[in-house]
Amino acid sequence: MLILCGAAVTAFSQEHTIELTLEQTINQARLQSPDAQNARHSFRSAYWNYKYYRANYLPTLKLTSSPYLNRAINKVTLGDGNVKFVEQNLLSTDLTLSLTQNIPWTGGTVFVETAAQRLDLFSNDSYSWQTSPVNIGYSQSLFGYNNLKWDRRIEPIRYREAKKTYVETLELVAAYATEKFFNLAKAQSNYEIANTNYANADTLYIYAQGRYNIGTISENEMLQLELNKLTEETNRMNARIEMENCMQELRSYLGIQEDIEIKAGISKHVPDLHIDLNAALLLANENSPEIQNMLRRKLESESAVSKARANAGLKADIYLRFGLTQTAEKLKNAYQSPLDQQYISLGITLPILDWGRGKGQVRVARSNRDLVHTQVEQDKTDFDLNIRKLVKQFNLQAQRVHIAARTDETAQRRAEVARKLYLLGKSSVLDLNASITEKDTARRNYITALYNYWSLYYTLRSITLYDFEKDRALAEDFEKIIDEKYIQ
Repeated sequence: MLILCGAAVTAFSQEHTIELTLEQTINQARLQSPDAQNARHSFRSAYWNYKYYRANYLPTLKLTSSPYLNRAINKVTLGDGNVKFVEQNLLSTDLTLSLTQNIPWTGGTVFVETAAQRLDLFSNDSYSWQTSPVNIGYSQSLFGYNNLKWDRRIEPIRYREAKKTYVETLELVAAYATEKFFNLAKAQSNYEIANTNYANADTLYIYAQGRYNIGTISENEMLQLELNKLTEETNRMNARIEMENCMQELRSYLGIQEDIEIKAGISKHVPDLHIDLNAALLLANENSPEIQNMLRRKLESESAVSKARANAGLKADIYLRFGLTQTAEKLKNAYQSPLDQQYISLGITLPILDWGRGKGQVRVARSNRDLVHTQVEQDKTDFDLNIRKLVKQFNLQAQRVHIAARTDETAQRRAEVARKLYLLGKSSVLDLNASITEKDTARRNYITALYNYWSLYYTLRSITLYDFEKDRALAEDFEKIIDEKYIQ
């Protein structure tokens, strides 16, 4: 579905054709292009991953129950030490309400719970209750890997990277839409050039036939003009096919299902911007998701080393639980005069002989960490060099556009003069062909210069996340993106 307004929609509804400016094309691509929609889905996924991470640091309240029915003949050890097969027919029902809280500084978990259990013995038609009014416990891995601590350092960076990546992707969508827009503009220009050249070649050929009949030009020159006409006719057909292909690609990328004709409306005005190199470097280092990506990769490599060390050394797990308990035949009596209970468990694992496996894992993790740090440093250097190159190219591109525009205008005038001179018999066909070639090349170079300007502009915006024309940072309404009702 095409989402436009005003005169553009009117033209579309009345003539089944529409003229799009570059700005309209970019706005449509940011809404409907496959890349923009994929970016929204990716950001939503990153947002819910971040919410999941945050939930790990909040208290959790849950209600659990594991009832079971046991009707079987089981081997039972009696009080005097004898073992007998006894028929059992019982139903056990229980209910536990627990509140748990992770401790990020230690990686442990503290919990508070209350529980009640009922045991029904169908063989003698009796039942009993066992309650735990309150239990307080704590579990901790003393020398293990603390994923809560590392997640607290890594996940916020990952989420900031996701937000910046979404904004960056929209600017890259703009750059890609700009490419397709100017591909169509160039194809349409080539088609117009081909039509004009064919009309001129046909006129000149008719004129040459008259001059040949009166003997003022040679047969070779007349044949050359006939060949020019045939060549221009072929060029016109090829240009038509190219234009239709480019139009179809643009329609597909913009999500336009209707088979309408799109005309690329090129504006000759370009903002005469000069971007300060130091400011661009500062903005890029503050805003680019690449910087967040580098920082995250370094932290993840450090986390991997910490995990390898924890897995290779002494492991100790401690579990503590203190509380009250009581049992009785009636539920209310099971809460009277409760008895205290304690449970302490300590598990220790010390590797004595592992043939260097643990040490090897640590060394591999360290090597990977050093490799990541080296790669990040190189990526940072390449990142800065790329910004310097793009800024220098962009600051020259506006002048290149102005020069290309003047060249195009001059070449158009020269071609018209050469055509008139040939008609007056004061110029050769070679001069005429050369002027036509220069005219066509100048027009293509002008469109290419315009494309390079806007491509560089949106590429710089994607790296710095800054609108240099309006002098403000780029921002998106992330709450709207998270909303599932947002236009897909």
